[in-house]
Amino acid sequence: MKMKNYRRKFLKLFSLLYLSVLLLPNNLLHAKTKKIINQKLSKEQKNIMFNESTEKPFSSSLNSEKRQGFFHCANCGAKLFSSDAKFDSGTGWPSFTESLSGAFKIKIDYSLGMKRVEYHCAKCGVHHGHVFDDGPTATQKRFCSNGLCLIFKSES
Repeated sequence: MKMKNYRRKFLKLFSLLYLSVLLLPNNLLHAKTKKIINQKLSKEQKNIMFNESTEKPFSSSLNSEKRQGFFHCANCGAKLFSSDAKFDSGTGWPSFTESLSGAFKIKIDYSLGMKRVEYHCAKCGVHHGHVFDDGPTATQKRFCSNGLCLIFKSES
């Protein structure tokens, strides 16, 4: 008889928790550590950075950027990549073999039914892209970035 009561209490608690997840708005369930710092971000930039969306391939002007300099976060201005690490991956998004030390925090993304490594700016927390193990260097890393998340600053 005791086991039946525990089971009933567990099911009741589980159903209440499940209903609260369905009924509460998403922003109340998940703490938002991301903040808009750059008030001039476009709607598309906000969608990519804060909702983890993706820009259309081959749409970024940064795909053809060849000058020496650094790529910065479009939201907070943090320095993320050196132009020395940029390469043409043929995927349609700006790609890099490595990031600057401490530039990103990563998390595992299962949104497309497969395991992918997603990276976010360590300073402001916004989404930038995914890291893949098919890069051209010894590390085999390819940081596939949304160009709208980046601002290029030339050294000259």
